[in-house]
Amino acid sequence: MKILEQLEQQLASLGPLAVAVSGGVDSMTLAVVAHRVNPQVEIFHAVSAAVPRQATARVKQYAKREQWRLNIINAGEINDPDYLANPANRCYFCKTNLYDTVVSQTDHLVLSGANLDDLGDYRPGLDAAKEHQVKHPYVDAGIDKATLRAIAKHLSLTDLYDLPAAPCLASRIETGIAINPELLPVINETEQALWDRLQLSLPIKGIRCRLRKSGVAIELQTSEDIDTSADYALEATKIVSDRFTSHGFAKYTAHITIEPYRRGSAFLVETLTVE
Repeated sequence: MKILEQLEQQLASLGPLAVAVSGGVDSMTLAVVAHRVNPQVEIFHAVSAAVPRQATARVKQYAKREQWRLNIINAGEINDPDYLANPANRCYFCKTNLYDTVVSQTDHLVLSGANLDDLGDYRPGLDAAKEHQVKHPYVDAGIDKATLRAIAKHLSLTDLYDLPAAPCLASRIETGIAINPELLPVINETEQALWDRLQLSLPIKGIRCRLRKSGVAIELQTSEDIDTSADYALEATKIVSDRFTSHGFAKYTAHITIEPYRRGSAFLVETLTVE
C-alpha cells in the first residue's frame, strides 16, 4: 500500500516520537504504524470524566497486544475554569492542557492523529497543537479520514477501521452550558443503554445524547425514518429520564426529544467572537 509506505517513511525520518491517542481510529492507527516503525515510540492517553471508558479500555487492550510503552495521564482539563465554561473554543483549552502535560513528560516529538479532513472544520485544538510544536503526519502525507480507515483495514485492525466517530463527552454539551464533570459519565452510560435497546429496532450507526438549553436531545444516526410514536422511541425517552434522574440530574429531563443525528450540533458557531 503506497500511501502507507509513504507514511512509514515519514515517521522513520522524524526521530524519537510520542503519540497522543484518544482511543479513536485516527490516533490509534497512527500509534500502531508509528510503533511498528519504531518500537521505542511513547504512547500517551489522557483519562478524565470527558473520555469514554470504552476508549480507555481500547487503548489498554492495544497497548498490551502491540506492546506499547503506554503512559496514562491526567491532563487536568476538568480543573480548568476556561474549559469548564464551555466556550466555542473549548477544545483549545482541552488540547492545551493535554499537550502541556505530554511535553512535560517527554522530549520526543509529539504526534497527533489529525487528518486532512480536520483542516476543513473549526478546530481550535489545532491552535494548541501549533503552540506546542505538535506534528500531524496524516496531514503532511495528504491522508484523509477515508484513507486512514483504509490503512487500518489493510493492517487488519478489524476493530478499528470501521469504528464510529466518538468525540469526547464534553462535545455533548451545548456551547455556553457549563461542563459538569459528574454529568459526563452519566451521558456515556445513557448512550450505551440507548444503543443496547435501539439496535434491536433500528439499523443504528451512532447515538448522541446531547444536553441543550431546551433539554435533552437523543440524536440517532440511522438510514430509516424516526418514528417518535413507536415503542422504541418511548422506551428511549424513558431510558434518558431514568438514567438522568437516578444520578441527580432530573432537572434536565423535562423536555426530551428524539431527532436525526447532526454532526457537531451541540457546537454553536454563532457564539464565536469575531475580532
